[in-house]
Amino acid sequence: MVGQRSANPLPLYAKVKQHILDGVARGKWTDGARLPSEHELREALGVSRMTIHRALREMSDDGLVTRVQGVGTFLSVPKLKSPLVEIVDIADDIKSRGHTHTTRLITLESLTANVSLSGIFGVRVGAKLFHSVVVHLENGIAVQLEERYVSPFFAPHYLQQDFTANTTTQYLRAISPATEVENQVTAIRPDAATCRLLNIDLEEACLQLSRRTWVSGTPTTQNYFTYPGSRYMLGSRYRLADLAPV
Repeated sequence: MVGQRSANPLPLYAKVKQHILDGVARGKWTDGARLPSEHELREALGVSRMTIHRALREMSDDGLVTRVQGVGTFLSVPKLKSPLVEIVDIADDIKSRGHTHTTRLITLESLTANVSLSGIFGVRVGAKLFHSVVVHLENGIAVQLEERYVSPFFAPHYLQQDFTANTTTQYLRAISPATEVENQVTAIRPDAATCRLLNIDLEEACLQLSRRTWVSGTPTTQNYFTYPGSRYMLGSRYRLADLAPV
């Protein structure tokens, strides 16, 4: 019962709000779902009509519910716009867990832009780009296949680097941190080459993060990071109060 005493009692209307939010967290109500009527909430929680009315009014003011006169109250979960993943060096990520990070350099070369890459970098077809493929291992187990296309105007000495001693992220960040980032994550079925490099079966589901970066409005890199689903997770932590609704 909502009116039950506790060591640090909340106002009854706040407990009504928490009851609804707890139901959302448990999956009892989802976005757009019709919530119980004021009468049903009074009966279930044992509080007054004014208490229920205040709780729903405040939730409506906060954009958490939508009240339609004569129809009912509907859950309206805010759509948050947030960074999907930060630009974190995988070596730092692995070392933060007390594990050992190593790399295998597969490819480090110069190539010419095809139609797709010319559009990404805003250069003519046939223009020179740098290309690298690196496998990152955690305690000797492959957890990420990294493929990068890099503008030689941004990183002219890219091909002269030892990317078994330092990561590509460390090197590029030292030149200049990205000022604009576009991230997209998709689930993929890996091809035979990816399976070989990551030492996984063809049936293994993978996540692929596509990341494009700019510095001062100029395209600098196009990156593809592939993770075996059974070995690695993409995640983030952030304060909801710091994010703006779209």
